[in-house]
Amino acid sequence: MTTNMIPLHPYWPRHLKLDNFVPNDLETWHILVSLFSISGGLIVIMWLLSSRASIVPLGTGRRLALCWFAVCAFIHLVIEGWFSLYYDILLEDQAFLSQLWKEYSKGDSRYILSDNFTVCMETVTACLWGPLSLWVVIAFLRQQPFRFVLQLVISVGQIYGDVLYFLTELRDGFQHGEIGHPIYFWFYFVFMNAIWLVVPSILVFDAVKHLTNAQSMLDSKVMKIKSKHN
Repeated sequence: MTTNMIPLHPYWPRHLKLDNFVPNDLETWHILVSLFSISGGLIVIMWLLSSRASIVPLGTGRRLALCWFAVCAFIHLVIEGWFSLYYDILLEDQAFLSQLWKEYSKGDSRYILSDNFTVCMETVTACLWGPLSLWVVIAFLRQQPFRFVLQLVISVGQIYGDVLYFLTELRDGFQHGEIGHPIYFWFYFVFMNAIWLVVPSILVFDAVKHLTNAQSMLDSKVMKIKSKHN
């Protein structure tokens, strides 16, 4: 009798009934190593590309920012794009990206429950911040004048989505994961999402600084022109 009460899945709340759940056949280390290897490879490629493809020399900070946006483009377009397309079949699907989401869902089961907020948020992220992340990389390499506007828009959007992500789960009482678990809670849920608050916040201040300086220079030129006419 007690055995029948044990859920046949690793997700929270433990009373969830997931009849169509198929356990991953890939080891956790395999999924994580693959994900971080691809991300690391993108960082190396973007770091090299930023020194060779840019029409002007870029500083270390700017090159690191482009590495960030390259990884963002991959995560938003490919990983989150997969979720926005196949969220309703993740539980039984065994494609690599579906298994990745099933693994991550051990820290936040909203992703395998087709939660309205996560589906809408990830779809917006995939459709907007993914393509714009690619665009901002090109904009900086080509020194396009709207590059800092793109950086500001993307970063504010990422922060906004992440704040809502945390607050909606807070209001739910953190019931979709095991609070305090070193991997599922602190690494998957807290750390992996906190990155999207810290880095975009730095980029927001960076964009505001450059846009403010540009506006100040424009205002100064306008004032000089007016003073000459007077």
